[in-house]
Amino acid sequence: MKFVKAHACGNDFLVIEETVARGRHAAMARKLCARNTGIGADGIEFLDRRADGSLFLRLFNADGSEAELSGNGTRCVAAWLAASEGRESVTLGTHGGLRTCRVVERNGAQWWIESGMGVPRVMPRSIEIDGVTGVIEGAMVNVGNPHYVIFVDNDEFRSHGMSWQELGAKISVDPLFKFGTNVEFVRVHKANEIAFRIYERGCGPTTSSGTGTCASSAASMVLKNVARELTAVAQGGSQYVTWPANDAEMMLTGPAEIVCTGEAEFGE
Repeated sequence: MKFVKAHACGNDFLVIEETVARGRHAAMARKLCARNTGIGADGIEFLDRRADGSLFLRLFNADGSEAELSGNGTRCVAAWLAASEGRESVTLGTHGGLRTCRVVERNGAQWWIESGMGVPRVMPRSIEIDGVTGVIEGAMVNVGNPHYVIFVDNDEFRSHGMSWQELGAKISVDPLFKFGTNVEFVRVHKANEIAFRIYERGCGPTTSSGTGTCASSAASMVLKNVARELTAVAQGGSQYVTWPANDAEMMLTGPAEIVCTGEAEFGE
């Protein structure tokens, strides 16, 4: 079967046509996303070309679980459609809502794309987690998928005596979050710049996240009064966010790069 591999700030995805899956989405994700025995990726975006001409994405994480959407994964698909079909603008359906992506610039295999990310909802919330001492202050943020954002004041992004990876792993699967949650650890650098780390539900630590960028930015804007246009810096690079008002659509701009196309074996 044919596949495309692309990444957005190191957050990598396979793009596979839905017609190939034939109900094997989870098994394909677990096998093909494996770093040592598969192609390697954080997830697979299955592209469904529907009879009415619309396009729909189903995202499966590396562990085989299905998620509502990925901002970076959606951007990777948009980059592939721009490269392969010349689509400068495309609207993609997801389980988290419609996302319209527009090509801003191209530099070889890398595409800079602006995406409409819907209207974030920020809900300040203190939580208690098994195995963690004390109350964790943060915010639940919905950007089409669930996030819990924690603010930190150190360059290691530690919180409650734990590394961000350790605490993120605990929060992500805590029963408090019925369907699990992505977890961001955010440090405000200045009025128009934040840095963050993400523990992604169904995947673990990742170098970047489009929806994580939006969730971190939205929480910072609402709770920390940072600028409504800012740079969000993750381990894999920077993305740019604009959110004029709490009831407006958030716009996310960042890179996506086509890594390769190929064919893979997958048994029945």
